[in-house]
Amino acid sequence: MDWNVIPDNLGFLLKGLGVTLRLALIAMVLSFALGIIAGIARLARRPWVHLPAVLYIELVRGVPLIMVIFWFYFFIPIITGRPMDNFGSALIAFVVFEGAYMAEIVRAGIQSVPRGQVDAALSTNLTTPQMMRYVILPQALRNMLPSLVTQFIVLFKDTSLAYIIGVIELTRAASIVSQREIRPFELYVFIAMAYWVFAFGLSRLSRLLENRLSHRV
Repeated sequence: MDWNVIPDNLGFLLKGLGVTLRLALIAMVLSFALGIIAGIARLARRPWVHLPAVLYIELVRGVPLIMVIFWFYFFIPIITGRPMDNFGSALIAFVVFEGAYMAEIVRAGIQSVPRGQVDAALSTNLTTPQMMRYVILPQALRNMLPSLVTQFIVLFKDTSLAYIIGVIELTRAASIVSQREIRPFELYVFIAMAYWVFAFGLSRLSRLLENRLSHRV
């Protein structure tokens, strides 16, 4: 084994890690926003709001992520008539795919809020958007935090699938170096440790947030 392959190619590997982090962070923010919209829409009583949300969530959750990545990579240029870069295609695929799972987490979080809190909010003549913003979502967020962080960790690791459409993220960067240096063991151990460090960091951050929020109750 020759571990010098890591420092010798560290610049290229860190560049790939930067792409992974950028893809993951943007996808986390956008998919969570989409999940809030879809989760609330799924709970709506109006069929024209409820049914499209259910269709979106069930359709996306019923297919593999790799299939969604291929959909957007091959079909968006056909539909729009314009080419889209690999990073943009992967980002849209991750947002759409993870948004469906976020929606279910949001739905469960909202439904976990005690009915008495909703009745109290209604008695103060708050509008539905105000009630959702000031009463329900803050409490729901506390309840859904562990599930959200778990999904964020899954999303971070799933960014490695952007490899299949040519995005040079961490996994593809390691693969390129491995093909050149013929050192697959050292390189794949390195990227496994990198994924673990960031996943462990997110889980610890989640624990700290849970403790802080619990002290405010």
